[in-house]
Amino acid sequence: MATLKDATQLTDGLESLLGDLRSELENGEVDFERLVSIADQISESADGLAETFSSINETLMQRLDQAKNGGGGGSSSGRSQKSSKKSSSES
Repeated sequence: MATLKDATQLTDGLESLLGDLRSELENGEVDFERLVSIADQISESADGLAETFSSINETLMQRLDQAKNGGGGGSSSGRSQKSSKKSSSES
């Protein structure tokens, strides 16, 4: 399970990459290949951060559902409820 510590580490990595990007842009001679590489790394890190927050949210919602249902119910019930909500909102 992803944790807030994981999110903090990913955020630190993003800050470092943003610093690299800023340095490249402030540099008199711009290396566009380097800018593309840094931007790709930022994108991958941001996706990882979004996945981490999504995982944490899903786990918390499952635990809340279990608490509401008296500790019963598996993780699939939370997912099926989400699917049902999506299906009904799409109709």
